[in-house]
Amino acid sequence: MTDVRRPTLIQRTVGPLFQRISGSTWFSKVGPKIVPPMDRALHKVSGGRFLLGQSLVPSLLLTTTGAVSGEPRQAPLACMPEPDGGWVVVGSNFGREKHPAWTGNLLKQPKAQVSFRGRSIPVTAHLLEGAERTEIWPRLMQVWPVYDKYVERSGRELRIFRLTPI
Repeated sequence: MTDVRRPTLIQRTVGPLFQRISGSTWFSKVGPKIVPPMDRALHKVSGGRFLLGQSLVPSLLLTTTGAVSGEPRQAPLACMPEPDGGWVVVGSNFGREKHPAWTGNLLKQPKAQVSFRGRSIPVTAHLLEGAERTEIWPRLMQVWPVYDKYVERSGRELRIFRLTPI
């Protein structure tokens, strides 16, 4: 498990540049078209062991059930691993105006699947609100400080979910 208090050499040297790029307005338009498809392909080719941004931030592939279609939907996401084996994920949608579809899927059907470091784990999602949300936000900012820029640019409260293994 990546310790957010001890950044790796890559995180310390390249991380600030990627955070600046990820927080930019132009990247919010380009990133969603490039990053998720690349991540899904890399995940498939590597047997679930590799995602594009995982050298900078812990990452997982979340499979939800489409709220409208009922079909499986995959979303590569930055995450914050928790000591109990669960994860916290943020519906940032690259700082765009609307919530990402996977968050609506979890609201309708909280049972999902996480692929993390080559393992596939069934999970239940819980939307964090109020005190739970307030408590976790500073820790999420340690993992990916760009979340504040996403909130500012999107004008919405980002949905935060705790994914607990079943």
